[in-house]
Amino acid sequence: MTSKEILSLTAVQLGEKIKSGEVTSVEAVKAALGQIKAMEPVLNSYVTIAEEDALRQAKDVQKQIENGELTGPLAGVPVAVKDNICIQGMKTTCGSKILSDFVPSYTASAVENLKKAGAVILGKTNMDEFAMGSTTETSAYGVTRNPWNPDHVPGGSSGGSCAAVAAAECFYALGSDTGGSIRQPASFCGVTGLKPTYGTISRYGLIAYGSSLDQIGPVAKDVTDCAAILEVLASHDEKDSTSVERNDCDFTQALKEDVKGMRIGIPADYLGQGLDPEVKEAVLKAAGVLVEKGAIVETFDLGMVEYAIPAYYVIASAEASSNLSRFDGVKYGYRAKDYEGLHGMYKKSRSQGFGPEVKRRIMLGSFVLSSGYYDAYYLKALRTKALIKKAFDQAFSVYDVILGPASPSTAPKLGESLSDPLKMYLGDIYTISVNLAGLPGLTVPWSRDTRGLPIGVQFIGDCFKEKNIIKAGFALEQSRSYEMPPMAGKGEGGEGNE
Repeated sequence: MTSKEILSLTAVQLGEKIKSGEVTSVEAVKAALGQIKAMEPVLNSYVTIAEEDALRQAKDVQKQIENGELTGPLAGVPVAVKDNICIQGMKTTCGSKILSDFVPSYTASAVENLKKAGAVILGKTNMDEFAMGSTTETSAYGVTRNPWNPDHVPGGSSGGSCAAVAAAECFYALGSDTGGSIRQPASFCGVTGLKPTYGTISRYGLIAYGSSLDQIGPVAKDVTDCAAILEVLASHDEKDSTSVERNDCDFTQALKEDVKGMRIGIPADYLGQGLDPEVKEAVLKAAGVLVEKGAIVETFDLGMVEYAIPAYYVIASAEASSNLSRFDGVKYGYRAKDYEGLHGMYKKSRSQGFGPEVKRRIMLGSFVLSSGYYDAYYLKALRTKALIKKAFDQAFSVYDVILGPASPSTAPKLGESLSDPLKMYLGDIYTISVNLAGLPGLTVPWSRDTRGLPIGVQFIGDCFKEKNIIKAGFALEQSRSYEMPPMAGKGEGGEGNE
C-alpha cells in the first residue's frame, strides 16, 4: 500500500490490515511521520515528536503481532497523546513554560492500557496551557492551526490532538475534556470526539485542571474507532479514587444502525439566541435523518442552561487554583533565576512560568475560595451543579439521548477569541453541562458551513449509557462519509515501506 492509502484508513481499518499482513506497523509509523514532517510547519499540532522511539516501538509491536501475542483491533496503530498525559521518559509540558523541561518518571494508566493493546506512540500534541482555553492559542509553544483553514483555530484545549487526527498526522489521539475540550475541537476539525462518563477512564497520570470535571477520551476519524479505543481505555484503577468498576465496557457491540424507537430530545434552550443559523440548520438536518431511520425526535425544555457557564468557571477555577499550587519552582518545573527569599522565588517562578489565561483562572479560583466569598460563590456553584444534574436526570427519564450543537459557531479566526475571554467562555455553553453532570458526550462531524469549515453535532447520554450515544452517532454517520481536509491529502506521507 502507498503512504497515501495507509493514511486514508481509520484506526480499526489499519489494525485489520496490519493483522492480515497487508501493512506493517513500521510502514504505518513511517507514513504518519512523513505526514507530520509535511504538515507541522503549518499546523504546529505537536509539541514533541518521538520519531526514533516510535520506530523502535513499531518493530517490537510488529514482532508481537506476528507471534500472535497481540491480537486486539488497535495493535500496531500509531497514536498521539495530549501533552497533559504523562509518559515515562517523554517530555510533558501541559503547553506551559513552567513545565518546559518536565520529564515524568511514570506513565498514565490510560497510556499503559494503550501500550498493552499494542499502540505505538508518535509524540505529544499541543494544547491550551494547562487545558485552559477553547482555541489552542494559549500554549507556550505557539498556536495550533485548523487543517481545514490555517487562518482559523482548531478549538481547544485538545486542539493539537484533533488537528493531528484531521490532518492524518496520526490515526487517533488521546485528549482530555474538562468542559468540552475534546468535543468542541472535534467539531471544529471535522473529526469524532468522545468524552466518557466521569470515572470510566483512569485519571492517574493526567495533570489535573479541575479534578471533579477532567476526563480522558479518544479522538478519531469515526465512531467505530472511538468505540474500539474506549474499550481499551476503560478500566478500574486503584491509583485513581474516582475510577469506577464497570462490567459493560463492550462498546463496539453498540455499533448498529438501529435507532428505531430511540427517543431523542433536543433542548429548546440549545436552539435559541447566540446559535449560528448554519449550525442550527445542521442540527435540525441531523434530527431529520434520525427520524427517517426510525427515531422519535422532540424538542423539550432542559432548564438550568444559563447557569452552567458561571457554575463551571467558579468550580473549575477553584479546583485549578488548588491543583496548580504545586507548581512553585521548588520540586520540579521552571524556577526563576533572580529572586530574594523563598516567597520571592514562588512569586517570580509562577509569574514568569504561567501565561495570562492560567493566571486569570488561578486568581478567580483563589478569590471564590477565600474567606467571605466561599459561601457566596463556591458553595452556590456546587448547589447549581447538583440542580443541573437533576435537570438532566429528569430529561433522561423521558429520552435515551440528547442531541444538540457542540459549539455555537464554526471555528473562529485566530486572535478573535483571545481579545474577549468572556466570549471564549460563552463558546462552551453546549459542552460544559456534560462535565458538571459527569455524563458521556460524543461529537460527530456532520456538515460544513458556507466557508467550508466543519460543523459537528453532539450526542449526550445518561451516566454509563455510552452505548446509546455510540449507536445514535454511528447511525447518523452512515448518512455521510468521512472527509479529510484538502491540505491533508497533499502531505508527503513518508516512504511507506522499510
